[in-house]
Amino acid sequence: MPENRILILGGGINGATAARELVLNGQNVWLVDTADLTFGATAYSSRLIHGGLRYLEFAEFSLVKESLVERGRLLKLAPHLVKPLRLFIPVRNSWGGFTAAAGKFLGLPIAPKKTVHRGLRVVQVGLWLYDRYARTGDLPARSLHRPGESGVPRVNPNLARRLWAYSDAQITFPERMVIDFLADARRLAAEKGLDFRVFTYTEARLAADGRTIELRPAGNSTAEPIEVFEPAAIINATGAWVDDTLRRLPAPSRQLMGGTKGSHFLTFNPRLGELLAGHGIYTEASDGRPVFILPLLEGTLVGTTDIPFRGDPRAAVASEEELSYLLAAVSDVLPDAGLSRGDIAMHYCGVRPLPFVDARTPAAITRRHQLVWSDECRVPLVSLVGGKLTTCRSLAEETAAAVLGKRGMTAELNSRDRPIPRTPVDDCLFEEPTAWASAAQWAAEHEWVTRLEDLVERRLMWHLSPGLSRARLSELADILIQQGRLDAREKAAAIERCTNRLQSHFGIVLNPEP
Repeated sequence: MPENRILILGGGINGATAARELVLNGQNVWLVDTADLTFGATAYSSRLIHGGLRYLEFAEFSLVKESLVERGRLLKLAPHLVKPLRLFIPVRNSWGGFTAAAGKFLGLPIAPKKTVHRGLRVVQVGLWLYDRYARTGDLPARSLHRPGESGVPRVNPNLARRLWAYSDAQITFPERMVIDFLADARRLAAEKGLDFRVFTYTEARLAADGRTIELRPAGNSTAEPIEVFEPAAIINATGAWVDDTLRRLPAPSRQLMGGTKGSHFLTFNPRLGELLAGHGIYTEASDGRPVFILPLLEGTLVGTTDIPFRGDPRAAVASEEELSYLLAAVSDVLPDAGLSRGDIAMHYCGVRPLPFVDARTPAAITRRHQLVWSDECRVPLVSLVGGKLTTCRSLAEETAAAVLGKRGMTAELNSRDRPIPRTPVDDCLFEEPTAWASAAQWAAEHEWVTRLEDLVERRLMWHLSPGLSRARLSELADILIQQGRLDAREKAAAIERCTNRLQSHFGIVLNPEP
């Protein structure tokens, strides 16, 4: 029976980074997910690596500092994934929002009777603090611009008196970062002679003794166990499913999660891309909530909403109301784009793994992560609650130290200076996109692919491309058949299942057959 294995539940960004951090420190690690890797919030983010400018309003200074430090690290350690991005904030007045911002900062119940947009001076104070916390000087500092200046997004001059510009970073494919972290963990494990394994579409349950874990195919509780072992510790990194995971193990716990849904849409409207001039815009919707308008691949990504959500996160889909809300925000600041519902090529929606609190508004819920131990469990079990894509590495470092500490050990190493190596799939996606067949073959063989959707959505990210067709799905299915990942007799059903998911979950209508 395998011994001294740390079990990680959840194959998103937090599970992947924790796995690498523990392998780096000489631990055997098994990672298990009931779905595919990066199936949850990681794939549905705004695709930013940022300090969290708006968190300053809630006096989350240490979180902003940590995020900016980690932003600098990721820019250096994963330059193939994380790139600098200049963002512009249109401001409509001089002192608007000062009282509301002061109330949030001080934790006072100050609620204006109507929406008051943040003015030039309020934004200036925030950016001054932002630049002070980003002391590395790796990106340009804030600057103030007039509408119509060369190189500045061409926003509505009747709306914006000035535009503040500041620096952050963008990650086009957070899905690839998860795979790269796990590939590096596998590489490290081979070098150190450690036992590292990844199980997807697999469910873990505690046996009657409260110590032994049984792994079975997800959704088939009566099947014979794939593996049976006693883990040295369990890390619950299942994001929005943290509470569900604890119930399923089972492990007694209070409610930990209180997630909100965030929706985005992608458009290939060419005029919108021209107006952005290669930059991003950080604007406000009609209710004052921040909205990003960002260049992404051949199109523009717009998001996000922040709505309390209950239910299975798998069922979260962008509503027409949310899409209208985001369209209105774009039309407000960039009316010349003439954006309409018909310009939305696809949309996506994820549930943020936020802590359960009684906050007045979803925006007030902290994005700071927490490690919550299940003291009644016979196996050391910790749940990761909250967190941000940007701080995934620092959370992993903290998690590894805490888990090893529970075992009477010390984390001797950390990943602060360890590069995130690129894979052959990264090379194809970023440098040779026409070599997609080679990328698909490599992914099918080396990147824990089981289903056609895994390739389309979470290895090649073709659902973000305007050229996806049933013919291309057929070609990918053939590659899976060649690699022994798909039975040829199941090809038509696999294509139909993938097509239906693209339509129902993302609103994608495939291109006609060539």
